Amino acid sequence: MHTLDPSVGGVAASVLALSRGLARRGHRLDIVVLDDSASPWLADIALPIHALGAGLTSYRYSSKLLPWLKKQGGDYDRVIVNGIWQYLSFAAWRRYAGSSIPYYVFPHGMLDPWFKETFPLKHLKKWLYWPWAEYRVLRNAAAVIFTSEEERSQARKSFWLYRCREKVSPLGVEAPPISSNAKSEFLSRYPQLQNTRIFLFLGRLHPKKGCDMLLEAFAQMRSNDSISLILAGPDQVGWESDLRRQVTRLNLTNRIVFTGMLEGPMKQGAFANAEAFVLPSHQENFGISVVEALAARVPVLISNRVNIWREIEADRAGYVESDDLAGTTRLLQRWIGTAPAEREMVRENARRCFEQRFEIDRAVESLLQILNEPPTAQ
Repeated sequence: MHTLDPSVGGVAASVLALSRGLARRGHRLDIVVLDDSASPWLADIALPIHALGAGLTSYRYSSKLLPWLKKQGGDYDRVIVNGIWQYLSFAAWRRYAGSSIPYYVFPHGMLDPWFKETFPLKHLKKWLYWPWAEYRVLRNAAAVIFTSEEERSQARKSFWLYRCREKVSPLGVEAPPISSNAKSEFLSRYPQLQNTRIFLFLGRLHPKKGCDMLLEAFAQMRSNDSISLILAGPDQVGWESDLRRQVTRLNLTNRIVFTGMLEGPMKQGAFANAEAFVLPSHQENFGISVVEALAARVPVLISNRVNIWREIEADRAGYVESDDLAGTTRLLQRWIGTAPAEREMVRENARRCFEQRFEIDRAVESLLQILNEPPTAQ
């Protein structure tokens, strides 16, 4: 994969969780990453990491990757490529296509038609190298692994020249550790949240996540000043200043808390204090933060553009609405209007949904079933 930097998104967390799960079962694995070896996020991972240095440009070209794969790549029984549209997938195809070692591709939502609709010029640029690069990468893979049925069905809409052996295997997270002090420690750092009903957004501050829309919807809840919203996540594209101005314009300064990226006990504390998790995203391949909320027994309020929305709705682990202002407003209003006994039921459903669908051992078992199938030629 191109990076294990957690601020880039949930792919790093999902790869590490699956890798640790595989290692616990006795499988030997290495992670090849286009990060600088001194990157702080590579410390204390406790898995074999081969950091080949940062790739160049947005394509993440690395002159070291293909030679490394040619020299070391024959030591493995299976190869998993995380992500497309960057050099790592093309290099893997050059090394393994037609070889005796099968490779598998996780697109991680990068074939979602939302990108085609939202960034038509970028989509046109991708068409220029789709036929000779990514199309071949997917066509020759032993399997292209989608993390939900929704992702699989949406991927077919991106390019008419599309051929691959599709499989579905969910991602997962490890059950969070229990910390008796996390809840109080979090409130001691953010005392303005005390005695309020707390909604939590946790993810990158990025336009596709719908944070601006969430603030507009939150402003319509003026009849209930005892509710607060945490916006927790890294400012990946420099959007936080715009969001803060929006908070001031909407007169929400006393009800919105920006925390930056949360990790460890502070992240646990945010979940422990949250009455509900909110993600009105316009595009979300899987939503690792959604699953983390479920694991923490926190109901989730999400848009129908989060690709596991059908599972959430089926398990009654939260509410689902459209990814617009009206839908986001309904999410908040529905939860605020939910009776206490029903809220408790949804909390129990949230944890049950996690245990039955997204606990890491289930994800590892699902992945192993795919990896253990005899590869078929494409």
